[in-house]
Amino acid sequence: MTERIAVVGVGRMGANMARRLKDIGFPVTAVHDVRTDTAQEIAKELGAEACSTLARVTELADVILTVVTDDPAMRQVFAPPTPGRDSLLRNARGKIFINCATISPKVHVEVEKICRKAGAESLEACMASSITQAREGTLYLMCAGAESTFNRVRPILEKLSSSMRYVGKAGQAAMVKALVNMVMNINTAGLAEGLGLGAACKLDLTMLREVFSQTGASSRVLQTDGEDMQNREHSCFFSAAHAAKDSGIALNLAKEKGLQLPLAAATFKQYSLMRKEGLGELDKSGIAELTFKGRHKSRKNKSRKKK
Repeated sequence: MTERIAVVGVGRMGANMARRLKDIGFPVTAVHDVRTDTAQEIAKELGAEACSTLARVTELADVILTVVTDDPAMRQVFAPPTPGRDSLLRNARGKIFINCATISPKVHVEVEKICRKAGAESLEACMASSITQAREGTLYLMCAGAESTFNRVRPILEKLSSSMRYVGKAGQAAMVKALVNMVMNINTAGLAEGLGLGAACKLDLTMLREVFSQTGASSRVLQTDGEDMQNREHSCFFSAAHAAKDSGIALNLAKEKGLQLPLAAATFKQYSLMRKEGLGELDKSGIAELTFKGRHKSRKNKSRKKK
């Protein structure tokens, strides 16, 4: 395993992907994050350099994974390498970028074009798993871009995932990921409403979750979030803020295609409300705080007004 690996964006997912690659023998040579203290901490753990510039990251690695927050962050790290401007694309000829963040499909297309212009390659490797899977190397990956690039980095991706799917040209993996998260978010919101109504009816929620699991109300979200909603345990694996962002990406796609998606729109509204009311850093299961009677301050105030 001779490819030198760097990771840009060492938050919950990026840091655990870097740890996984280090564990199985890849030389992780560089990390970068806008939070310099976080980058320094992870770099010390991995024996890597906490790079102060993006250009230094590219200098120290053959393959660079990016796990950034959103479209503006992606455009910033892949900015045209003009004089005086920091960018991953400075002296990037021959480098390969694997881009794992959930961002707009059109931005992935933009990045592929600008990478080619710089003599580099890029690949989408969108993730449909969470922190535990990143650490264990059992992510589910949706990949898109040039198939030749996919085949070149496949040995690395296989160490990060238990399953992956090549879906087509640049932008298509991001489309698939947006739809995955849109449906997941709708399911999460629906489960929160079902359990919230069950609680208001004074039903035993453990019993109700068991019944859900044996009927048409069953879902993957029920397995991962149902008990957490009941117990108000919202330690963050996938934040409400990210859920709002990803549902927004899907709604923008729908708008481009002339489709109305009322369930996705309602879910986006709920997750956006969580962000507005200071709950954005809770796990997506925290949407239950908006549906269970009397839990969140805004709901308590509404109850008082009705009385």
